[in-house]
Amino acid sequence: MSASRRSGTTDELGPDEPERDGSDLLAALLDGMDAALCAFDADGVLTHWNREAERILGWTAAEAVGRHGFAGWAVRSADAEEVEARLLSAMHAPGRQVHEFALLTKDGGRVLVRTQSAAVRGPDGKPAGVYCAFSEVHTQIDLERSIALSEALFEDASWGVVLVDADLRPAVVNAHAARALGLGRTAVLGRPLGELLAQGVEELESALTHVLAEGAPPAPAEVWVSVRTPDGERRRCWRCGFVRLSSPLAEEPVPLGVGWLFQDVTEAKQGEQEASLLRFRTSQLHRAARAAAECEDPVEAATVHLDFALAGFADHALIDRVAGGAVVDGEAEGPVRLVRVAATPSGAPGPSLSAGYAGLPVRYAEGHPALQCVARIGTVRASVGAVGAEQSRAWALARRWPEDAVHALCAVLRSRGRTLGVVTFLRGSGRHAFERSDTAYAEDVAVRIATALDLAELVGTKP
Repeated sequence: MSASRRSGTTDELGPDEPERDGSDLLAALLDGMDAALCAFDADGVLTHWNREAERILGWTAAEAVGRHGFAGWAVRSADAEEVEARLLSAMHAPGRQVHEFALLTKDGGRVLVRTQSAAVRGPDGKPAGVYCAFSEVHTQIDLERSIALSEALFEDASWGVVLVDADLRPAVVNAHAARALGLGRTAVLGRPLGELLAQGVEELESALTHVLAEGAPPAPAEVWVSVRTPDGERRRCWRCGFVRLSSPLAEEPVPLGVGWLFQDVTEAKQGEQEASLLRFRTSQLHRAARAAAECEDPVEAATVHLDFALAGFADHALIDRVAGGAVVDGEAEGPVRLVRVAATPSGAPGPSLSAGYAGLPVRYAEGHPALQCVARIGTVRASVGAVGAEQSRAWALARRWPEDAVHALCAVLRSRGRTLGVVTFLRGSGRHAFERSDTAYAEDVAVRIATALDLAELVGTKP
């Protein structure tokens, strides 16, 4: 018995041709579908029953086709009349009818199914029967949940969701991800990641390639990227998760791409970095104080503070004192001159070197950041800006700094209401300019150096 009753028609080509029936093709089509399908004629007799219906309920097509409705075998007798009325009502109703009810399996179990039924019209346009597609409710619910989850991820999620194809190009992007990339949702699609990100592309593409080949990593990864925007590049940290997408319809897993989910954690990471940096700098100040306490010469103690401050903070440092001794606020006469006390060696790493008592005056030009620092009694920052190598070198040499210096931070040395001099921290190319958060650290170091230099004057060991 096939999945449908044979109609018994013969081919019109001639009596010698073998019998052919369109129901054979229909039965093959129905058996190849993933949905459970059955059909009833106008009298309620079952005419079609495919393999998926057999899988769900256990009744074969031979056992099902030809029965009148589901009464006595596929539904309980008490429910048979109601179920049949629901199914056959589709013959006289427009569109599809959706119902849920329990069916009986061959082994006596109950399965809650959701049915979609619609009328079948005959050649004269009159109702000739009903076809019915049904599936287990939990399967339908699982499908609806999957669809709802997908729609929620792409519409309402507070993190970025990108479906990347096998060529590592975005195929689907949710609104949050589009905002993070600084473009519209359609503008992102199909573009190489290198056109969307200025930095971090190699690391991200490497992760996506690994997921395609090996599967998802065991834990989220944090990737620093620079996003191209109309206002310039923005440095961001994204915490990323990846899942490999494979076709559920293929016999063997066929990679469709990668689901990439990410959340912007830049502020949190920056907070962690700042806290870690603060702990390190506090530790350096504490270590410097302990080392300086072992120095008999106050000037040596000042250079010890300078050496500890340089670690991870600057490339070079200079200490200049006011010529002729400390200046009391408001009592300076004429331009202030500065004399070099100590400096880190230029061109090679090493401890700061004291210039001794016979240090020569430093010929700083008017408006020099160190002189501004003394005049303002406050911290001054300076940077060369975006210029070529030759201009950068000329900028540093004009200010009497090492030729590789591109960023400077000058902090005034103060003790007992007097200005003793200036400490200057310098950074070379390839490093960030000094920020406001660096100012407090430089001022802490300046207080310790100023205390040591003031002590040197008090005990008569002039720098």
